[in-house]
Amino acid sequence: MKIGIVVHSQTGNTCKVAQKLQEKLSASGNEVEIQRVRMVGGDKPQGKDIKIENPPDVGKYDALIFGAPVHAFSLAPAMKVYMEQIASLQDKKVACFVTKALRFNWTGGTRATGQMKRICQDKGAVLSGTGIVVWNKQCNEKISELVEEFSGLFDL
Repeated sequence: MKIGIVVHSQTGNTCKVAQKLQEKLSASGNEVEIQRVRMVGGDKPQGKDIKIENPPDVGKYDALIFGAPVHAFSLAPAMKVYMEQIASLQDKKVACFVTKALRFNWTGGTRATGQMKRICQDKGAVLSGTGIVVWNKQCNEKISELVEEFSGLFDL
């Protein structure tokens, strides 16, 4: 299966999760590619007029994983803008995850994954799973759990 992992990462934490997913899914025989969502002018939002630099093309993948940080209790603006620009995810298997610093899911994690889920379903995706990684002293354990869960979603 050809899987695209499309991430927006401001601090590198979301990319770290994406790399672990890529390692596990590749070891299972999948062809896995990570693509970054980058804003014109840098990775920190500079107002409401966000433009995406070279938006990743999702059409070439059989399945997708979207990953982004939580920003102000919601999905990071760059990922929201990018996902809303995708023309179609019709019948593609999709999973989504977010990374965040505050430990409770209600501090943005649930809302952000819900936003991702709605965008994907509105574009025809088959949503397979969502996950939240809180960046604290147990984050490596949470990353491992997410990687195991998601790798089971994309078995050949």
